[in-house]
Amino acid sequence: MSTFICTYEGHGPGLRLAVKDLIDLAGELTTAGCRAVAERAVPAAADASCMAGARRAGAVVVGKTNLSELAYDALGVNHWFGTPVNPLDPRRIPGGSSSGSAVAVGSGQADVAYGSDTGGSVRIPSACCGTVGLKTTFGRVPLDGVWPLAQSLDTVGPMAATVAGVVAGMGLLEPGFTPAAAPARVVGRLRPDGVDPEVDRAVDQALAEAELEVVELHLDGWSAVPRAFVALIASEAWRNDRHLLERPGSVSRPIAERVAAGAGITEEQIAEARALQAAWQAEVEAALDRVELLALPTLLGLAPLRDEPEPYNLIALTSPFNLSGSPAIALPVPTGGSRLPASLQLVGPHGGEELLCATAAVVEAAVAR
Repeated sequence: MSTFICTYEGHGPGLRLAVKDLIDLAGELTTAGCRAVAERAVPAAADASCMAGARRAGAVVVGKTNLSELAYDALGVNHWFGTPVNPLDPRRIPGGSSSGSAVAVGSGQADVAYGSDTGGSVRIPSACCGTVGLKTTFGRVPLDGVWPLAQSLDTVGPMAATVAGVVAGMGLLEPGFTPAAAPARVVGRLRPDGVDPEVDRAVDQALAEAELEVVELHLDGWSAVPRAFVALIASEAWRNDRHLLERPGSVSRPIAERVAAGAGITEEQIAEARALQAAWQAEVEAALDRVELLALPTLLGLAPLRDEPEPYNLIALTSPFNLSGSPAIALPVPTGGSRLPASLQLVGPHGGEELLCATAAVVEAAVAR
């Protein structure tokens, strides 16, 4: 089954946990969804640091989930291990790169899954599969033993069918985690260009039903984000994965080309990207001094069909908050004209996961009514 790279027979009282296959488990291979990595892999000497809480809690690891190759694709397609099937509609992409993790919780094969998010890789598959995913604050969850894509952007976070499941997942990653006692009441609504009007309406309706006060905001630095983000992720992916290109054919052509493109990023471009990143971080934090959270869609549209070219930039609304390092949660909200849900993205200040989970739970309950 393409949801998992491998499955395990396990029993115990704890939560059923699926683990993205770029996170080390002691005694098991880590493939990063890539033939070139799998061919060289040896069993991990130890768990990744982020597994410590789950082990102490007695979580039952049900398997290592499939992903986009090297975590470097937002569609969720994998040329070596197959593509996980979207539980909402098999004709549609599962989203990536944490495709198997979203499918595992969306199809009921796990209570919680761990994913990684460098440009949207927890939130995008959650949006495509109608599940909930939390991108954690950069640096909050340790990354020792996690195959890197871009170390200045990488994060690990929990995925589940519900907000309560994500809270449980945060409790595994960070024992003692508890949502804030009260949700946010004032959110800043961002309206980036290119969003499907049906998706925008679904987000606005969800905020209204949750009785959140909405303040319209505009962030001037938004337009510079793509240039800075691409320079950083491309240069770091090239540094991390270029050795895998030594044997032609062991990395699929689309991913090999994407990795190779990073060779052309200059030191001047990287320096410019760092300066833009610092300015963007300051702008996002200043906005979060005016309101408690930011609100916008997770994707520009609904989950694309698998057999059509990528119809829009899947990371357009998620990657800005990897660049800022902010925590962000994606959760499904109903649309009026489709049986597929849209996805609301709430963004918080650094270390604001507790407030995000409390507020997302209020929105989830409101739209369920």
